[in-house]
Amino acid sequence: MTDSTPGAYVVRPIRADEWPAVKELRLVSLRDPAAPVAFLETYEKALTHPDSFWQERAAGAAGEFGGARQFVAEAADGTWVGSVAVLMEEAGSTDWAGFTVERNQGHVVGVYVRPEWRGGAVARALFDAALEWAWGRGVEAVRLIVHEDNPRAQGFYRKVGFVPSGKRVPLDGHEGESELEFVLEKA
Repeated sequence: MTDSTPGAYVVRPIRADEWPAVKELRLVSLRDPAAPVAFLETYEKALTHPDSFWQERAAGAAGEFGGARQFVAEAADGTWVGSVAVLMEEAGSTDWAGFTVERNQGHVVGVYVRPEWRGGAVARALFDAALEWAWGRGVEAVRLIVHEDNPRAQGFYRKVGFVPSGKRVPLDGHEGESELEFVLEKA
C-alpha cells in the first residue's frame, strides 16, 4: 500500500504510552541508508538507551512537558510509516549546537518516512501537522537543520516553503562537514 490510497494513513500526535513504537520507528530510521546524513545519532548508540530513555522521550514528545510534539503517520494496519517532531526554542536560550536562539521558534527534528511510503503525501501531511502545532504555539518562525550532502531532503524542505538562512552548523567529529539551517517565517 502507498500513501496515494485514500484512507491509507492518518497523521496524529503520539501518546506517552506509545514509547515502544517511538523506539521501534527511531531504530528503523537509524538503519536507513540515508541515516548518516539525516540523523546525528547512530543505530548502535540508540540501542544502548534504556527503556526509561524512550519513556521520557515519548512523554516529552507527547506534549506532557509542553516543549515538544511528535507526529506520526499511522497506516490503516497500525504501522507507523513516518514521523516528525517539533521542539520549542525560546529567545535567549542556547540550542543543541551552542548557538543563542534569537527568537521564539520551532525546530523540526527527526524527520523520517519509511522508503515504501516516500514520494507521496506522507511527508507533506506530517509537516502540515507539525507546522500547524508550532504556529499555534505563537512562534515567529520554524527552522530545521539539514546535512549539506542531503539534497533530497533539502529539495523537500524547499517545496514546503523552507529557505536556507545562510547559517552553517559544523558537525562535531566530522572534519569539514556541516549542516545547513533552513527557516520558514510565519506568514
